[in-house]
Amino acid sequence: MSLSVYVHIPYCVKRCGYCDFNTYTPGELKNGSESVAAVAEGYVDALLAEIRLAHRRLGRREISTIFFGGGTPTLLPAEHLGRVISALEESFGLTSECEITTEANPDSVDADSLVKLRRAGVNRISFGVQSTKAHVLQVLDRTHDASRVGAVVREAKSAGFGSVSMDLIYGTPGESLDDFMESVDFALSLPIDHLSAYALIVEQGTKFGAAVRRGELLMPNDDETAEKYVKLDEKMALAGFDWYELSNWSKPGHECRHNRAYWLSADWWGLGAGAHSHIAGVRWWNFKHPQKYIEKAASESSPSAGNEVLSEDEKSVESLMLQIRMREGITINSLTPEQRSMLEQFNSRNLFESESWSAGRLVLSLEGRLLADQIVRELLSSGD
Repeated sequence: MSLSVYVHIPYCVKRCGYCDFNTYTPGELKNGSESVAAVAEGYVDALLAEIRLAHRRLGRREISTIFFGGGTPTLLPAEHLGRVISALEESFGLTSECEITTEANPDSVDADSLVKLRRAGVNRISFGVQSTKAHVLQVLDRTHDASRVGAVVREAKSAGFGSVSMDLIYGTPGESLDDFMESVDFALSLPIDHLSAYALIVEQGTKFGAAVRRGELLMPNDDETAEKYVKLDEKMALAGFDWYELSNWSKPGHECRHNRAYWLSADWWGLGAGAHSHIAGVRWWNFKHPQKYIEKAASESSPSAGNEVLSEDEKSVESLMLQIRMREGITINSLTPEQRSMLEQFNSRNLFESESWSAGRLVLSLEGRLLADQIVRELLSSGD
């Protein structure tokens, strides 16, 4: 069985107001440096040490996907990411069609660095654009210039990336339906083959969340957010993009195989500060602070801060929560008798695709996708 590897790069130039990811700016690390390169010193060596640890535990096991996330991985030189890829290939081996993705901000790459990333082995890139409207980016606390987006996408294609993806966020306070559709139209005018679009979530402990609680920002109502999703799905279908997970659309053959590994509860090893891993029903997570991670990994000790063994019930719950979000759906027979007894009421509301229902599978219809969280909650509560 192949392995997936996630590599967390926990550095950003500036923290976006809505973000609660495990990321750090140079100022937050309080070492007196304003340089990401300076605060990241020793981090790649620590990643290489964890790779050696993973090899000692797992032996040689081919890797089918690698994903550099963050943070902003492309703040590190392409050569540093290449060192990680080379170490993984040497320790484990890569499948012949290994998907190697990096996330990037539009202002963290240029034509030259994109060529270097491609030479380092990265073959898929995902741009965190979020919106092309300046006033929406301002609310989100994003730093990039929207006018740069078209250029970097074209530069990525020229550099030879096999897949180019774009991330959008909808439901930002002050964003109209027309605003969001303009962002979608612009994305579809570019040579991308994958798009992710996520409804904005108010996270506790963030600058954005505090502004919402104080009443300084007003979140849109659910109907307005749902309308954006429906219009988005229509446009994606007309442009030849199929939905394959609630928040993801791609042209045929360009689905993100790394994310599919997560949703199918496959095995993956998470390298880096705060990264989570899952091997054969055991999950663990690394120390979150980069310096603590570096200290543990550099000493050839496990950087794990904790772990859990998933019970069969927990595995079933996770499979339901994740796989019902996918285009393939789930088999009716995989559900408990209590859960199956609830299905007819959902089906009578046209929340499942009729052809799949007749074939014994639950695949969410467009109406069902809008209510996916509610459907999952009710199915899980039926077993309580």
